[in-house]
Amino acid sequence: MTAAGSRGPDPAAGGPTGSARVEVAATSANLGPGFDSLGLALDLVDEVTATVLPRPGVVVEVSGEGAGELPGDEHHLVVRSLLAALDDLGRPRPVGLHLRCVNAVPHGRGLGSSAAAVVAGVLLARALAGSTGASDDAALASATAIEGHPDNAAAALLGGATIAWLDEAGPRAVRLDVHPDVVPLLLLPCGRLATHHARSVLPASVTHADAAHNLAHSALLVHALTTDPTLLHAATSDRLHQHHRRSAMPATLTTVETLRGQGLAAVVSGAGPAVLVLSTIEHQAADLAALAPFTTAPDRPWQLLVTGVRREPARVTVLSPSTSSSGPPTR
Repeated sequence: MTAAGSRGPDPAAGGPTGSARVEVAATSANLGPGFDSLGLALDLVDEVTATVLPRPGVVVEVSGEGAGELPGDEHHLVVRSLLAALDDLGRPRPVGLHLRCVNAVPHGRGLGSSAAAVVAGVLLARALAGSTGASDDAALASATAIEGHPDNAAAALLGGATIAWLDEAGPRAVRLDVHPDVVPLLLLPCGRLATHHARSVLPASVTHADAAHNLAHSALLVHALTTDPTLLHAATSDRLHQHHRRSAMPATLTTVETLRGQGLAAVVSGAGPAVLVLSTIEHQAADLAALAPFTTAPDRPWQLLVTGVRREPARVTVLSPSTSSSGPPTR
């Protein structure tokens, strides 16, 4: 099967050429009260290199996270996103494509691995098509159309913390400069959880009191992230979605409640099951001490990751066109 498949313009009509590389970060969405709107880019980065080939076929090489598990052909999410983005641009699909993925973003943990793949595909399509000057809004629209919601995609695209929303013009987002004292800490469980399952347990409606609580705390969280991190614990309080997900990830919710009871700004990371703690430089040592017992649990220990805020946007590099017609480029 060729990369062009059965959809989109005729690849013989002059499709994209050359190669490009993109670096896209992990993200944590919601951050407690900001359901489907707030996101934070983390310093865990996937690097994806795409090269257009003159012969039919798609080959995907994956190392790091997802190696041996992810599709090695046109079913890979980066490929599907790249081709869909080319269709959006009205550009022909390539005859052949080679992808090299070096992944650091954990999969199925609520850290935006699918958003990273989608954003990588969208940005690679734009780079290969010579549309690197396109607006962030256009890239976010393409990514949201594939991903379904803009919170993770916005943070992956723009870096820092982001506020994303939908209006008549489509998905929009703004970037916030995160206070330099904020330190993200992550607890990763052994198991994984599909996002669609985590969303399926949410109720169709919520009370006005819970909605008002989350509105106030989402606004406070913007202030805490950018100006006063001492308010992070109060600002990350949620009544809208996390407790509804207990049946899907009981250990995660118990962990969040235990840590919050100790004064840590702990939340479910995205759709879970990872736990995000928004610590500060001043309290990092104490917070790490509070997290340590979870890493030595006798039944199912958690993995602790100390990361940083990814403050830069996704980075795209247009590489020299491949001069070989017999295979992928060499480094």
